[in-house]
Parts: sequence; structure tokens; C-alpha cells
Amino acid sequence: MQNSTIKLDRFFYTACYFEAALTLLALILGWLLDVHPFVHLNFDEQALANGLLLTLPLLLLFLTMQQFPYVPLQKIRTLLMETLGARLNGCHWTDLLILAAIAGFSEEVLFRGVIQPWLENVSGMTGGLLLSNVIFALVHAVTPLYALLAMLMGLYLGMSLDFGGERTLLTPIVIHGFYDFIAFVVILKDYRNNR
Repeated sequence: MQNSTIKLDRFFYTACYFEAALTLLALILGWLLDVHPFVHLNFDEQALANGLLLTLPLLLLFLTMQQFPYVPLQKIRTLLMETLGARLNGCHWTDLLILAAIAGFSEEVLFRGVIQPWLENVSGMTGGLLLSNVIFALVHAVTPLYALLAMLMGLYLGMSLDFGGERTLLTPIVIHGFYDFIAFVVILKDYRNNR
């Protein structure tokens, strides 16, 4: 029992540190590329509300795909359950919330705070949106279909950056973090139900 707790703690802390390190990477890349990663990050109740609201379509899609009998989707579900579910087993919901919040913040600061704006400066708004999410997809390329789904989600997150007419990084951070939290809960529930 104690050994499994140590493994859980090791995975949880390693995952948190890895995700948090992406913020450091964003700061370094931002400095090298002359892009301030936090220039559009400010707390705004409307951006927070937009983020929560814009998470709903993604969650509905995620929950629908969980039930869809398409074999490549079922392979992704099984892979996530066997790898991530097994590693998250024993986590409290607050652990999942912390990990999701760190991942949402760090990945969005890197991709929507640095990479997308830099590529927009280089290749225009549309080019920046597309190219940054090709990179986002490649980083998440667990399977070819998973990479495609990550790219589509990245495009959604990238467009949410300007939702409401004013650029704010808080909206995609909230979407990403809240989505990850619910996905972690569902994956963990699937893992526990299938044991």
C-alpha cells in the first residue's frame, strides 16, 4: 500500500513539475522571441465566465465520444484509462483539480501566450493560429487521431483567445483547465469501474 502511495505521489508531483516547467519554457521562449507571455493575462469576470461557458461544447463532445463505438476512439479511451487512469488511481479530486489547473495555465501560456502570437507576427493571424496548433497537435500525438483531436481543440482554444472582441489569455486557460479536470475525473472513473 505504501509503495503504491509513493508511486502515486511520484507521478503526481512529476506531472505537476513537468507542466509547471512549461511556464518557465514560455518565459524563456518569450524572452528569445521578444513576446511577453503574460501581456494578455488579466483577471476579468467576463473572460472567466466565457471560459466556463465555452468549455461546455468540448465537454459534450468528449462525453459523446466516450460512448461512440468508433474503434480508434475506443483505442484512445482504453489507452488513456490504462495509462493515465492507472497513474491517477488513488488521487483525490483536489489532486486532479491542481494538476488540471497547472496544465491549463502552463500549456496556454506557452501555446497561446507565446507561440501563437509570435507566429501571428511572422505569418498573420490565420497562419499563426494554424501553425501553433500543428505544434500543439504534435506535442499531443499519442495516436494520429488523438493528434487530430488535439489540433482541433487547440484551434478552438486559439480562437477563444479573442472571444468577446478583446484578447485575453484567461479564457483559454479556464477552458483548458476545466476540460482537463473533467476528463481526468471521467478517465479515473472508467479505470476504477473496469478494475
